[in-house]
Amino acid sequence: MLLAFHKPFGVLSQFTPDGSPNRALSEFGLPARVYPLGRLDADSEGLLLLSDEPALNQQLLEPRRGHRRVYWAQIEHHPTYQTLLQLTQGVRIQNHRTRPGRAWVLEPQPDVPPRVPPIRFRKAVPTCWIALELVEGKNRQVRRMTAALGHPTLRLIRVRIGAFELGALAPGQWRILTHAERARVFASGKAP
Repeated sequence: MLLAFHKPFGVLSQFTPDGSPNRALSEFGLPARVYPLGRLDADSEGLLLLSDEPALNQQLLEPRRGHRRVYWAQIEHHPTYQTLLQLTQGVRIQNHRTRPGRAWVLEPQPDVPPRVPPIRFRKAVPTCWIALELVEGKNRQVRRMTAALGHPTLRLIRVRIGAFELGALAPGQWRILTHAERARVFASGKAP
């Protein structure tokens, strides 16, 4: 079984509470014996896959396999071409250079429902939504990459894994994937 879950802000990618104010996956009525394939930190939102098939973890998460994931990041300031090029070529974070990926400004900027609680707003600091396509998922990687280049991430949403998109699945909702959707998860998934 493979299912898609739209993980809301403030939810852990685990079933057991950790003593923090964050909610756990156990609150969402997910089927028994499923576990997350990969993670999204509590501050991040979007597509989280869960399965009862242990072998899927390596298929999706092993960086050598180059399985693509797309994130939308709302960052401070509008990035320059040079910044997008650096994000594409890889950024040195914590003594590690991230693998090459893709980065682009979302045009038009997406109409994303407000987050609860809302992101930090500063009148003098404009924000911009960018997309990043990565093939690895180090801890807080997108946030560290954008911060290293002077563009702190204010909001982060994973919108695609392989060629499967989050679509209209509302925060907190989940559903079992069809055979065709499952095939899209394992497809290469080209960015627009």
